[in-house]
Amino acid sequence: MINKVLCVLVVVLSQAGWSQDQDRATVNGKIVSNTNDLEGVYVVNAQTEVMVTTSADGSFSIMAKPGDTLVFSSIQFKESRVLLTSANFTDLNFTVKLSLVMHQLQEVIVRRYDNINARDLGIVASNQKTYTEAERKLRTATDLDAHVGLGGSISLDPILNVFSGRSAMLKKEVAVEKKEFFMKLLENMFSLDHFVNRLKIPNEYVKGFEYYAVENDKFTVILNSKNKTSTEFLLAELAVKYKEILANENK
Repeated sequence: MINKVLCVLVVVLSQAGWSQDQDRATVNGKIVSNTNDLEGVYVVNAQTEVMVTTSADGSFSIMAKPGDTLVFSSIQFKESRVLLTSANFTDLNFTVKLSLVMHQLQEVIVRRYDNINARDLGIVASNQKTYTEAERKLRTATDLDAHVGLGGSISLDPILNVFSGRSAMLKKEVAVEKKEFFMKLLENMFSLDHFVNRLKIPNEYVKGFEYYAVENDKFTVILNSKNKTSTEFLLAELAVKYKEILANENK
């Protein structure tokens, strides 16, 4: 007898559930927000617990009926609940606007690390050569290895740059940049007074003497080592030769 009662209850409940499902239809919609990342948002029918997820453009389709509540949930969006009406099933532009979750920081502390650079952080190798802006331009224009394309093909850019004269121009730019660097290094190491009173270079010829000095490869090597004693010694020798040149020109 008990078994018969249970069977009747199962049949009744099944018919009731089937009847409720028959009342539901597919509702199509789309979520919108201030972001392009709309894929993977959960859409749950709170009454039937049926769940779907949105596509890349935010679209979704789910079985429901008027009076059902759709719950929209995702990590990046605030939870939203929408009570469906009959109009939602015929509306071709049924959209649900979701708000992004804003994670507010309680406190931001900015520390200055003067000695931290890309090498210290391991982003570039410690022995990797560094290039100035002019050197980077020249390397880009002339390095064939940097212009190897897909399949091992080689770009004509470096070759064309040679014939067009651009490489020669960039080489001159690198040379000028190096001279300017050594000029600043020299001026930082020795004052104007040193050139005029110690080396006896006339004030109006000091700048010319500096150019004369940085044209000497041996001198720039010592200057770049920042050894002031050795630099001063060779600078004095160059000053003697420079004054001889001035004397001959003024005869």
